[in-house]
Amino acid sequence: MKAKIRQYSRAFRLALLFLGGFLIAGGLFPAIRWVLPTIRAKHLRDQIKIRWLRSFSRTLNLKVIKQGHVARRPAFIVSNHVSWLDIIVLGQFAPGCFAAKSDIAGWPLIGYLSRQAGTVFIRRGDKKQILQTTESMAWQLRQNGNILVFPEGTTTDGSEVLDFHASLFQPALLTQAAIQPAAIRYLHAAKETAPFIADDEFLAHLFKMLALETIEVRLDFLPVIDSEGKTRNAVSGETKGLIETALASPEPLRRPWRAQIL
Repeated sequence: MKAKIRQYSRAFRLALLFLGGFLIAGGLFPAIRWVLPTIRAKHLRDQIKIRWLRSFSRTLNLKVIKQGHVARRPAFIVSNHVSWLDIIVLGQFAPGCFAAKSDIAGWPLIGYLSRQAGTVFIRRGDKKQILQTTESMAWQLRQNGNILVFPEGTTTDGSEVLDFHASLFQPALLTQAAIQPAAIRYLHAAKETAPFIADDEFLAHLFKMLALETIEVRLDFLPVIDSEGKTRNAVSGETKGLIETALASPEPLRRPWRAQIL
């Protein structure tokens, strides 16, 4: 009974949050782009996105243990991929644009918000579109923006890291951007519930997450990789190795939570 009350209470608050997101994406963001210079507009939009993601995080009672820091210069941030929640986990600490598979563009609510937030969508097997995607990500990096990528191309249950699609690293090499690995690991009860895989449906999975008292996750921002003189296959393999090493470290002990660790 308590879990049901928690579910519906959080669902109501999320509905209000999504409504606010629509108003921000459809009204406020275009106004900001029209009124402010490009750099100031980008900074303000990033701050608004971070606040929205942190509100989402609080609603889910998402507790993040963060280690390390995001690179100070424009970064190509590469992470393993377990769940749609990864976007909430990463985005509240690393403002920028995500690169995501094109399927997400068609998701109800999420697709619209993703498009308005500047997400770069990747359509597999379409060489012309891949070139356009590379140019879009390179442009973002040249504008001093971060790009956040899940190069496995799909989600896993968190027990392994799949081979990376090396072609996704091309924009970082073209712009000589910092390549920074990040490792995401869900802990305790969330370890079994958070993975969003196979034929999972978004709303059904969301309600499972809403029923959890706490969603605990560890996020490690790892040292930046020196890509000078390296091929995309080399940096792809090096990035994957660093993430695997981070995920193999001992799992943090459960701790009494007083506040979200930011």
